[in-house]
Formats: sequence, structure tokens, C-alpha cells
Amino acid sequence: MNRAFSRKKDKTWMHTPEALSKHYIPYSAKFLGSTEVEQPKGTEVVRDAVRKLKFARHIKKSEGQKTPKVELQISIYGVKILDPKTKEVQHNCQLHRISFCADDKTDKRIFTFICKDSESNKHLCYVFDSEKCAEEITLTIGQAFDLAYRKFLESGGKDVETRKQIAGLQKRIQELETENMELKNKVQDLENLLRITQVNSSPAGSVTPKSPSTDIFDMVPFSPMSPQSSTPARNGTQPPPVPSRSAEIKRDLFGAEPFDPFSCGAGDFPPDIQSKLDEMQRQRWRGSKWD
Repeated sequence: MNRAFSRKKDKTWMHTPEALSKHYIPYSAKFLGSTEVEQPKGTEVVRDAVRKLKFARHIKKSEGQKTPKVELQISIYGVKILDPKTKEVQHNCQLHRISFCADDKTDKRIFTFICKDSESNKHLCYVFDSEKCAEEITLTIGQAFDLAYRKFLESGGKDVETRKQIAGLQKRIQELETENMELKNKVQDLENLLRITQVNSSPAGSVTPKSPSTDIFDMVPFSPMSPQSSTPARNGTQPPPVPSRSAEIKRDLFGAEPFDPFSCGAGDFPPDIQSKLDEMQRQRWRGSKWD
């Protein structure tokens, strides 16, 4: 292993100071993972972590799992590990928490660094696989340390505190964005559930009752086989009821009921006519008595 931080004075860095202080240098690599280590630095410490993660990668490869690719963004503020497609930050290793960085001279594809976790305060060793850029990435991290240290001396240590505050705010923003995304997903799930509930609550196979068909005069056609319908007419009024007729009343050949002046009420005729009808009624009664 080769420590990247112990450079010689005549060492020429690969990038301009502005590229690392105002922007970042991106690299692509495969992420073997991270594992906890007992010491913040040391060649043997890193070597054991590399063996452990290589063995874990071989097991996952035998199970059909591929080593995930990541994007590294290196600047004087730290090393960010992102998803190359979504640009989502998976790990944000601040530079003042990185204590050791090295590339493997026996396997030029492997490089690693040790960083102290901000939440658990444990030292984690991050291991990467890059086919062509392992040594270059290690030197870039070393140059970022050199520039950050110079800036620290120029600012009298105030810049480090400012970076810590900015890093804390960035972490809080990331947490709020994650919470916001979770709330959006919950709202979407509730809307889908409400939509499904409304569909299931509607009566299945319900048919809207149809009004009876009418003729050209807007009247319901008469059917002698069906009883009298109580459906109101189109204008909203109920048709008048059909008067009931006694089946015992006989009718003439014209369909009219026979007239019987004696079955009428007393108040149906004028007094003079009514008196003659009464007289005829008494004579009729007398004739039937003698018979």
C-alpha cells in the first residue's frame, strides 16, 4: 500500500487549485463496500479490510450479484459517493474526517480510504475498484488535503468551522428531502386507496330506471293486458282515476245505463216536476198493491 498524504515537496499535482476548491473532480469506480476498522490509519488495517470486502464480493458474484458502480466527486470539502444515474448521494465523507488514503500496489485496480462516521463515530474503510484511475484518484484526494490545509492556515482555522456548519446544513437538507419524498409517496398511496374505495362502493350492475316510451302525443300507450299504471305524465300531473262501475248495472245496446226517474234524489228536480213524480210513484204503488 502507498500512503497518498506523504508527498514530496517537488511533487506536481494533477489538477488546478480552482478545480478542487471551487468545483470538484469526478471519477467512476466500482464500490466494493465499507467495513468497520479498529484503527484510523495503517497499511495492515487497510489491507485486512480489502481482503474482507474482496471475499464478500466473490460470494455476491457467485450468487449473480454485480458490483455496483458509483460516481466519486472529490473537492477540498470531501469525497461524495453518488449513484451515477440518479445522482443521489449515498455517502458524504467530509475531508476533515478522512484519516488515511491509499492505493494497492499489488492490485492497481484497488484504492481505499478511512473515514470517521459522523453519527456512530466509528472508523469505516471504503474500498473501490477502478481499472485505470486507482492511483490517480488517490493522488487527487491527496491534493485536496494539501489545498484544504493551506486554506486552513490562511483563514486561521475559521474556514474549518464554516465548512462544518455548511456540512451540517447540507445533511439536514438531505434528511428533509428524504422525508418530503416519503410524505409524497404516502399521499399518493392514500389517493390510490381512496379511488379504489370509491369504485368498490358504487353498486355493481345498477341500472337507471327508464321512463315508459310515449307516442307522438307524449302519451303512454294503452295496454289492455296490463293494469292501470300509476306513472305520472310528462308534465308531472297524475292522470285522473277511472271511475269504478258496478258489474250489476245493465246497459242498453248503445252502452248507456237505463234512466230511472224514481231512483234519483229528491233534490235533483224542480218542485213542480218532483210533485208529479211523487204522485206517479204513489199510483204505481197502489197498482202493484191491488195486483
